[in-house]
Amino acid sequence: MDPTLTLASDVGGTFTDVVLTGDDGRVHVAKTLTTPDDPTVGLLRGVEQVLADAGAEPGRVERFVHATTLATNVILERTGVPVAFVTTAGFRSMLALGRQARVEEERYDLAYERPEPPVPLSHTFAVPERIAADGEVVVPLDEEAAAQVAEDIAALDVAAVAICLLHSYVNPEHEQRLADIVRNALPVGTPVVTSSSVWPELGEYERATTTLMSAYVGPVMASYLERLGARLRDLGVTAPVHVMESAGGVLPAALAASRAVYTIESGPAAGVIAAAREGARRGLADLISFDMGGTTAKAGLVRGGRPGVTHEFQVGGKGSFGGRRPGTGVPIKVPAIDLAEVGSGGGSIAWAEAGTLRVGPRSAGADPGPACYGRGGALPTVTDADLVLGHLAPDGFGAFTLSEERARAAIAEHVAGPLGVDVVEAAAAIHDIANAQMGAAVHVVTVRRGIDPRGFTLVALGGAAPTHAARLAERFGIARVLVPPHAGVGSAVGLLYADLAIERARTFLAPVAGLLSRSGSVGGLERVFDDLERAALDDLGAEEAVCVRSVGIRFIGQAHAFTVELPSGPVTPETLRRAAEEFYKRYQESYGIDLRDPAELTTARVRVVLPAGSRERVVPGASPPGGRPASGTRRVWLDGAFRDVPTRDRAACAPGEELAGPCVVTEPQCSLLIPPGWRGAADDHGALLIQREGDPA
Repeated sequence: MDPTLTLASDVGGTFTDVVLTGDDGRVHVAKTLTTPDDPTVGLLRGVEQVLADAGAEPGRVERFVHATTLATNVILERTGVPVAFVTTAGFRSMLALGRQARVEEERYDLAYERPEPPVPLSHTFAVPERIAADGEVVVPLDEEAAAQVAEDIAALDVAAVAICLLHSYVNPEHEQRLADIVRNALPVGTPVVTSSSVWPELGEYERATTTLMSAYVGPVMASYLERLGARLRDLGVTAPVHVMESAGGVLPAALAASRAVYTIESGPAAGVIAAAREGARRGLADLISFDMGGTTAKAGLVRGGRPGVTHEFQVGGKGSFGGRRPGTGVPIKVPAIDLAEVGSGGGSIAWAEAGTLRVGPRSAGADPGPACYGRGGALPTVTDADLVLGHLAPDGFGAFTLSEERARAAIAEHVAGPLGVDVVEAAAAIHDIANAQMGAAVHVVTVRRGIDPRGFTLVALGGAAPTHAARLAERFGIARVLVPPHAGVGSAVGLLYADLAIERARTFLAPVAGLLSRSGSVGGLERVFDDLERAALDDLGAEEAVCVRSVGIRFIGQAHAFTVELPSGPVTPETLRRAAEEFYKRYQESYGIDLRDPAELTTARVRVVLPAGSRERVVPGASPPGGRPASGTRRVWLDGAFRDVPTRDRAACAPGEELAGPCVVTEPQCSLLIPPGWRGAADDHGALLIQREGDPA
């Protein structure tokens, strides 16, 4: 019987990474330029390449896992479908008012203009109805007014409708009836999305924006996935398509299309999953995932072997040091791996402005790309600087032959000349500024949250990360850097091991003390959990799976809650008592205040996981690909001077072979710089662990 294959693809802003693995554990990779006008073009180019490299028939692929920035790009670029929004009478201006925070340079901008609301008032409607916070109907739904609203929406020729009524998270009756009325007035198949079906939690504004973005992005995602599936079938790949969701699992394509808002942090989540898995191989449980691609750099935290997850984040948010401050973007209230992101990647453009060097967040992207690619790019980037400094080899980046001459010319014209310095000095400054900006993302997920990064291991993922990882670690006193096999396509490798998963939640407001004091009062919470688990299993089309329960807990009178996981088994008073103690502990760790005030539950959550990821061992190639030499030397700029530094091809590094800095380890998708004072070795999985000399192993 022919062995089966798994395909994974991560579409980023600059590169599309494709990975193929089979039952023998061997991995074939391709890195192609992303094709922004139609991402499936670059993706299929990579699929054809890895299938050809493996000599495999497309029909042997039994699973295709995909991460995409589509949902994020649609929101940031405002390229979604025309949407109408319906809410309770008296709340029509909710989206227009929104939440606003002016940060950084905006604070001093006298000509500052507030961003337009996600949907204009002309497409926002209100219907008379009112449900109280306890679910009681205060004002019945005015069906005559609802029918008129439906007619008005139909006249706008919108492609989707979002409905968010007051307190529908506790009683969805009015939302469901209004959705039926609106649906009947629109062309068959027009999506009508209700907040009670997307994310039934308290928090009116955040629930509204989440529902609206689901309607806004959904048709675009559905069209894209339908087109992708058709083109894969034309190629002979008939495997089901699974899409990475923001919390680190994957969804069937149909579910991802209907809940596109769940896929907003699709690609970055895969990188953190890959970091956690590679750390577990080495017995490392506390990790900082550092994923640097062509457009952005992302940092995420893994503690105790588990990635951190947040249940509210901002799309397009701003804030110092890579933060996403509330009020600066579109709030999304779905589970997502907690990340900090900065606009600093290999393609980040450098330029001189008023005698000051600037790097990013503007990016050369895939077209035209950095100047050294020779694709028409004329502006210098971080990649151009790394090439001039010898950190990258002209023939060491996949299918690209990099031109040092073009890189030097671009830096000379746009940076060195205006600043009155030589090209190498300018390139070194670009490199240093990029490191500082990437450090901001690490700073957000560690220092700014009261976490000492020095005991963590930095995991380098993405085409540009290994080049900068050791120097970045030095900035924070981090002693170990782990570079997984195929680090240049690390997020795509992470997709191979992602399980099918879905999360469901529902508001459940109850004081902890009251639940503990009343006999049998935990039964209501147990019933909510049972209902959520059944709904999540239906989402995945499964009869049984691993179900993880958690609750949101906050101090009574506060607005924000911590999510605390519950042990398996029925909910008991002892279960809730331990959850409350965990909440008090987490609060003290986060804010440094030891409070024991009364707490309350806010939300019941379940995460249902259906194991589906590949569990085969990744085996690195046995010899340098493409006939490249296993070793050599290269002039590399280190600590203010060029030095002749030994180079090693990664595929030729034997397990246990010591690599002492300074040294450069190359592979087709990335290049690892081991500075002076660092040394390390490869393990039998192909991972490289480098460590500062003098630090304990």
